[in-house]
Amino acid sequence: MTDRYVVFGNPVSHSKSPLIHAEFARQAGQSIDYAAQLVPLDGFAAAVNAFRATAGRGANVTVPFKEEAYRLADTLSARATAAKAVNTLSFHEDGIDGDNTDGVGLVTDLQHNLDCEISGKRVLLVGAGGAARGVILPLLDAQPQQLVIANRTAPKAHALHEEFTQVLRDMGLPHAAALLADCELSALAGQRFDIVINATAASLTDQAPALPPGIYATGSLAYDMVYGKGLTPFLLAAQAQGAAQLADGLGMLVEQAAESFFVWRGVRPQTAPVLKLLRSQ
Repeated sequence: MTDRYVVFGNPVSHSKSPLIHAEFARQAGQSIDYAAQLVPLDGFAAAVNAFRATAGRGANVTVPFKEEAYRLADTLSARATAAKAVNTLSFHEDGIDGDNTDGVGLVTDLQHNLDCEISGKRVLLVGAGGAARGVILPLLDAQPQQLVIANRTAPKAHALHEEFTQVLRDMGLPHAAALLADCELSALAGQRFDIVINATAASLTDQAPALPPGIYATGSLAYDMVYGKGLTPFLLAAQAQGAAQLADGLGMLVEQAAESFFVWRGVRPQTAPVLKLLRSQ
């Protein structure tokens, strides 16, 4: 029988996940059926239960259901526990496993697709919402010199910093906790970073975070988790401010999908051909 998978979201018609996973399955010679399903804002749990009832094997979860997926899962990976958000569900007779592959997707895209080493670099993470939460632990695992969480409002950045500091201490990683810092956007003036990651949704509304000039170090990379046709407002602003390299989140999308495929199927697909296919479209 063909194993069935789905991506739940609202909206979800724009999702590239069905194409991505179809390509992964073709590579691996595996028979799967992967569809996109629009879910009512108040109907996530019902949609998951209905899919499980028809022998569905797993699901990806996108906006706005990742936190609800976290609460619905019976067991959680360490990275999902830290993020308090789930984008990958695996269904078994005895329950639901929850995982978060977003951070691994970002780090893999940076290091392998973009040839951008994180170790020893000063990294700025702009935003303190769900997208930021999902990538903090994997970024710290890559051993940057420092990871600064910056947000329009300082209290939200500080709260996220404090939360992850405690998480890392509980994990026995006080050295990683020492790499974290936080501030509001205006306090970034005078600081310079090797990697600047936009984890806000500003680009979706044709806006860019209000970053002070001069934050991009020589040879720096500006990375927007959002992707689309052409440069996002954040990347346009970064280009004007002297960022040496620009990248959107399409590579992250493909890499997090590859990690989900590995979680489900035990096979790690080749991502470069799929990313090339998406770029060509």
